[in-house]
Amino acid sequence: MTDIVKGLPSTHGDSTQLNTTTLIRHAARTYPEQEIVYRTPDGGWDRYTYADAYRRIRRAANVLGGLGVGPADVVGILDWNSKRHFELYWAIPGTAAAMLQMNLRLSPADLGYVATHSGASVVLVDESLLPVARELAPHAPGITTWVVMTDRPSSEVDPGLPNAVFFEDLMAEASDEIDWPVIDETSTYSACYTTGTTGRPKGVYYSHRGIYLHTMAQVAAMGMNAADSVMLITPMFHGQSWGLPQSAVYAQAKVVLPGRYTAEDTAVLVDAMIAEQVTAANGAPAIFGPMLDYIKTLDAMPDLSRARLLCGATEPPLTMMRGFFELTGADIIHAYGATETTPFVAVNRGIKPTLTDLTDDERWDLKRCQGLPCVGVDLKVIGPSGEELPHDGVAEGELLIRGPWITERYHDLDEVPGERFIDGFWRSGDVATIHPNGYVKVVDRLKDVVKSGGEWISSIDMENAIVAHPRVREAAVIGVAHPKWQERPVVLLATIDGEDVPLAEIHELLAGRFAKWQLPDVVIRVDALPRTSVGKLDKKVMRVDHADVYTGVTE
Repeated sequence: MTDIVKGLPSTHGDSTQLNTTTLIRHAARTYPEQEIVYRTPDGGWDRYTYADAYRRIRRAANVLGGLGVGPADVVGILDWNSKRHFELYWAIPGTAAAMLQMNLRLSPADLGYVATHSGASVVLVDESLLPVARELAPHAPGITTWVVMTDRPSSEVDPGLPNAVFFEDLMAEASDEIDWPVIDETSTYSACYTTGTTGRPKGVYYSHRGIYLHTMAQVAAMGMNAADSVMLITPMFHGQSWGLPQSAVYAQAKVVLPGRYTAEDTAVLVDAMIAEQVTAANGAPAIFGPMLDYIKTLDAMPDLSRARLLCGATEPPLTMMRGFFELTGADIIHAYGATETTPFVAVNRGIKPTLTDLTDDERWDLKRCQGLPCVGVDLKVIGPSGEELPHDGVAEGELLIRGPWITERYHDLDEVPGERFIDGFWRSGDVATIHPNGYVKVVDRLKDVVKSGGEWISSIDMENAIVAHPRVREAAVIGVAHPKWQERPVVLLATIDGEDVPLAEIHELLAGRFAKWQLPDVVIRVDALPRTSVGKLDKKVMRVDHADVYTGVTE
């Protein structure tokens, strides 16, 4: 680690702690009238104000105290993007406890591991998720109290869980007066766990300080303020909805909480975006793609020209980015991050004003990059031997990340030196190149890049080109073992009409962007592509399912 040099002491209030309680308190004081719009369990919509929410947040903190929750305790949440979930984002950390985000898409065994490993003793669960909680309970014996969140009278709900109490009953009896503790900024605000695609989920514990600085960086990068209307589409149990709840409050913006929805139910999201004049939202291409399809069915195209749609998880297809812009004026903003990075690392909003000589096609192609790193984040690319590679837009290697909101270790996990962390840098596992103009482009995951004849083929770039085909709904490129070339690319795709796409048409799409030797030899149509619990393409499953494609091939 780099030595820290101590200079002349300042006269600033450096003892003032950067904790998240100050964010919600400031928002409630300065914009008490600002709206928070939320979807109700029956599918309707309701709204209240920052002042209303803050009163309930104070009550919720007192409820937690009454349950014995105190500093350094861990409190879990099983909920959708709801009003209560939003309140708990502030109430739990406000008591100096750690908020455990429980990914309800994990298996009961993995979710039980997360609860046990974190030491969670209290879990708040939405009534609709009681079946998940009941499956989880045998795997998490350390949970001593279940708090059921419902709008129905408690007498009408059978939790089926030991030591269950009802949140709203406790809220009705709680005071809304509280003397907030001054929380050390290095204390854990929230515990998030990776999705466990390469073993057991790993704990990443975010500090109040890290969240505060991450929030400031995101607000600046997104240009957010009190005139914005922010919809939280990414689940609040996944990477804290990419930090957007905290950023919305920091900006004192209107907040829109869509509750429970499915990828097939995107009409709800689009209709709410139009009705609430949403100007900022987040989501994966797997969500924005169906939203665009729905928009195309409307009689009149909505005006979303003020909207910045933060898009991550996978690279957004150019056809989707251009479609949103041309039909609605909305800007799809490609961003980059991970659970280990809180997650905001780089963002591609707008075009650098110094890049004035780009053609229109070049500008759109540039939007495929993950963008420019946020202030405070340090990036570098290393080669196989650990050597730092030049920022020339050509050299490709593993992306390493360091900064005040980047994790330096996993919680309570024995580390193999150098395996995931080097000199304070987190090893992302992503293959990237950094351009001389500062833009970062992720080429592939190390484990997903196709290694053919000693050269690398980017599956991400190839997938993006293939989904431009008018009949392709989604596509994945995987490397499959080949007896002569080590690996060869295989294309898996789902089509809109359920019919095959000839290999020649795929080659035509890729011509000019890929060398002839890089072109795939096989195209396989599937009904749907397997995805992980957070909606990413599950290439591990794909490689297993199609491992025998080149069996017996000699050329």
